[in-house]
Amino acid sequence: MTRLRIEKLVPGGLGLARTPEGVALVRGGLPGELVEAELRPRKNHLEGWVKRLLEAHPERYPKPLPPSADLPLAYRAQLPLKQGLVREVLARIARVDLEPHPIAPSPSYGPEPGLHYRTAAQYALHPLGGLAYRYPGTYDLLRLDGDPLIAKPMEAVFSLLSGWPLGGLEEVALRASLYEGRVLVAFIGGAPGLLKRSARALLQEGVAGVVWAEASPKGRFRGLVRPLGGELSLLEKFGDVLATISVQSFAQVNPKAAGSLYQEAAHLAGSGRKAVELYAGSGVLSLHLAPRFEEVVAVEISHDAVKRGEADRRRMGVENLVFHRDDARVLPQLLPAELVAVNPPRAGLSAEVVRALLEGRPPRILYIACDPATWARDVGRLVRGGYRLVFARPYDFYPFTHHVEVLSLLVLGP
Repeated sequence: MTRLRIEKLVPGGLGLARTPEGVALVRGGLPGELVEAELRPRKNHLEGWVKRLLEAHPERYPKPLPPSADLPLAYRAQLPLKQGLVREVLARIARVDLEPHPIAPSPSYGPEPGLHYRTAAQYALHPLGGLAYRYPGTYDLLRLDGDPLIAKPMEAVFSLLSGWPLGGLEEVALRASLYEGRVLVAFIGGAPGLLKRSARALLQEGVAGVVWAEASPKGRFRGLVRPLGGELSLLEKFGDVLATISVQSFAQVNPKAAGSLYQEAAHLAGSGRKAVELYAGSGVLSLHLAPRFEEVVAVEISHDAVKRGEADRRRMGVENLVFHRDDARVLPQLLPAELVAVNPPRAGLSAEVVRALLEGRPPRILYIACDPATWARDVGRLVRGGYRLVFARPYDFYPFTHHVEVLSLLVLGP
């Protein structure tokens, strides 16, 4: 065990500390805390977990939280840290002198800020019964009595599943719609034929729909998915758009926060003849852009996401939005455009997409990021290629975690 004083948080939610052997990156510690940690050597640093808390942060959150909550602070104390993280990567990685706009906090979903925001969750089945979280990076399980981060409509379903014998399953996944106040459930693993009775019972208890998913080594919902009863999708409100969601598809888990970001993004985007969105998902941002542009092209590689987006487009009567099922590297074929919007995964933009942007030179680039560090890397490349970063605002989609979204706008020219 090594005694450490955590200096600050760095990207990835790790606490940075210094030891005689070098820099240590530690999970589970907050700035200013004195901890004991078990450290292991890495290539250029030490890394480990807090094993014992010796001096706690004065605003450490006092109530139980799941292991995924790696920022256990009173909500008001979380926001300055996230603001500072975006400011730091912008200066250190992008080397851009711009003060980000104040962070947009998560809307409240109850009397205590920061709780009950998650409309999607996945749990392992504990061998002794009940639902459990896996500790990040391990196979160790923590059995849960409840989860204060999940949306209110999910709590009754959580309680039901915690008390039922669900032998043979590996995981269960839940997806709620705040707009409809209903919940979808997925059973992952086991034999679908043996789970039909449980599915029917859930439907009788008010669950909107149940599916079974194969436990695939490729990842959750990468194998077979089979309906067991009820509805396959629900509607959720994201800003100005009612979008289709399902338990097996990706959609933002904090719908009110995401809706606010989409509305501000549409305002920043301006207007024009043509806009292109890369990594568009089911096109919620593109649907926000459609009233402002004569033509909007949404590029997304997922067949399921495009199918849901097309259904939403038809339901809303939007005629000037076209879905293009392809990789983001198709961008050169879709230019010129007044605006290119990008919302990439955590890895950020590929070198091919950055090159296409710098060669195609759209007047405006709207960049929505889920990882500040890779966003800052990409912003630096675009700025060195002739763009100016004129706007950046952090958004808190994930209270009690280190994660922070960034909405930004770059314009071409000096």
